[in-house]
Amino acid sequence: MAHNALLAGIAAVFGAVIGSFLNVCIVRWPAEQSVVSPRSRCPSCGYQLAWFDIIPILSWLVLRGRCRGCQAAIGRLYPLVELATAAIFAFMAWRHGLSLEAAQGAFFLTVLLGIAMTDARKYLIPDEFTLGGLVVGLGLAAAGGAGALVAALIGGAVGFGLLWLVGWLGTLAFKEEAMGGGDIKMMAMVGAFVGWQGVLLTIFLGALSGTLIFLPMALRGKKKLVPFGVFLAIGAMLSYLVGPALIEWYRGFVGAA
Repeated sequence: MAHNALLAGIAAVFGAVIGSFLNVCIVRWPAEQSVVSPRSRCPSCGYQLAWFDIIPILSWLVLRGRCRGCQAAIGRLYPLVELATAAIFAFMAWRHGLSLEAAQGAFFLTVLLGIAMTDARKYLIPDEFTLGGLVVGLGLAAAGGAGALVAALIGGAVGFGLLWLVGWLGTLAFKEEAMGGGDIKMMAMVGAFVGWQGVLLTIFLGALSGTLIFLPMALRGKKKLVPFGVFLAIGAMLSYLVGPALIEWYRGFVGAA
């Protein structure tokens, strides 16, 4: 127990650092900017941040959420993303220890967090998250053996093909683009991590969560573009964490009926 707690604590610190980099990706990738240069600076006054200004979570707290140079407000998104990523890494280390499965889960959930944030902010899912995540997912699967790689390839193909089909049928029905290319590529990446059954569960959970949130708004006459990637990310997180248990429960429920 003590060993797991220590490992989770170390993983949390590492995760917070990754979360700081994830913030850069969330802001710069949708704008097609490099995440390497230039160095981080205040968008209001151009003040170049020193190393002590970018310590994950702590710097934001010390500066009280304001720029050291001009006192402009720094959004809460930054520490929240760092905190969420720290929690992801800590949980995976606690659950799986120092293992390939822990690394796989931490990477996958972190990428899903990045996708959710960029789609919510810009209605855009960068290829760096989707295609880059797909390559890493297949690589991690290959490290687990030929069987795991085959399952990842099938999952990726089903994820891409199924959402492409849904988009194509939606376009035919509504005479306008019904599914963004980012969502389709995202599901290829998701399939590499959760397999074809996880793909089906992800799409179901994503559609369900999106409906529960946006249907009441539609009934009140509020029209809003739906960032479906956010809900697919929620569905994929649930599929990865509790998907096998949900599938087994459903099989038992159907069998009992």
